[in-house]
Amino acid sequence: MRSFFLLILCVLNGFVIAPLVQALDYPERPIHLIVPYPPGGAADNTARVLAPRLGEMLGHLLVIDNRSGASGIIGADLVAKSTPDGYTLLHDASAFTVNPALRKLPFDPINDLAPVAKLMRSPNMIVVNPSLAASTTKELIELARTQPGRITMGSSGYGSAPHMAGELFQYMTKVRFLHVPYKGGGLVYPDLLGGQVMMFFGSIASALPHVQANKLKGIALTSSKRSKSAPSIPTVAESGVPGYEIYEWNALYAPIKTPRPIIQKLNAQMNQLLETPDVQQRFFQMGAEVELLSPEALRTYVQSEMAKWKKTVTAMDIKTE
Repeated sequence: MRSFFLLILCVLNGFVIAPLVQALDYPERPIHLIVPYPPGGAADNTARVLAPRLGEMLGHLLVIDNRSGASGIIGADLVAKSTPDGYTLLHDASAFTVNPALRKLPFDPINDLAPVAKLMRSPNMIVVNPSLAASTTKELIELARTQPGRITMGSSGYGSAPHMAGELFQYMTKVRFLHVPYKGGGLVYPDLLGGQVMMFFGSIASALPHVQANKLKGIALTSSKRSKSAPSIPTVAESGVPGYEIYEWNALYAPIKTPRPIIQKLNAQMNQLLETPDVQQRFFQMGAEVELLSPEALRTYVQSEMAKWKKTVTAMDIKTE
């Protein structure tokens, strides 16, 4: 009987010790980092800032693999179904929490993928064509109420951060714009500058140069507080829509059964990297800021964002086309 209990104890110790040993040795080869968007976009740019530096810290390369398509779903599904050993990771954007409200997914975002670390967040900026008779949030709301469904709002596609920022704005202010989706944020600006569409919730990095050149009017930021990159631009919340807040953000995920010590090691290393002046300066130049979260806090945040977008999508009756 004693031998039996010793055997059980050894087995239990193996379950505890083996993952710890695995984490100490991790990584032993290059890590495959899936970015589910095309090269050159915000998520891809963030990955290319962080991946080489994190690779140096870990002692092995992080190889970026762009697997774009279906608003990030194709790449996320690939990671969700990959071997949970820490060698295939997902670098996704805020669309990760919007997609479940808009589309039937081939994976479960909560039960198939484990949050590892939040990387950065960046507000959107409401920019309008100079011919639009509105220069403040209040004026925009008043104008929209006199012209329901007539002011054209460009976006970078259904479910994108600019689209959802606009939908949340409409939901909270009880106004209606005419949504005009494009196949990317960069494609909106020529028409916005030319007056074919009148407004856009663009990323601060892409919108600010046009505002500084007086080619577009910067109405407000979607963040909870003003940005150091554009301190003169007020927030939507301080301009009469309390509680309004949305960011474009990126986070790192792993397959759900990835050993906990590996996830904790990646989180600690990434948070250490995010605190370096070099990374913070690069993000500042992109109009972004770092946000350090534990895996548990990130999971809570992801769940709250999913709940928010499910409520907004239902209330606004948003359909993908």
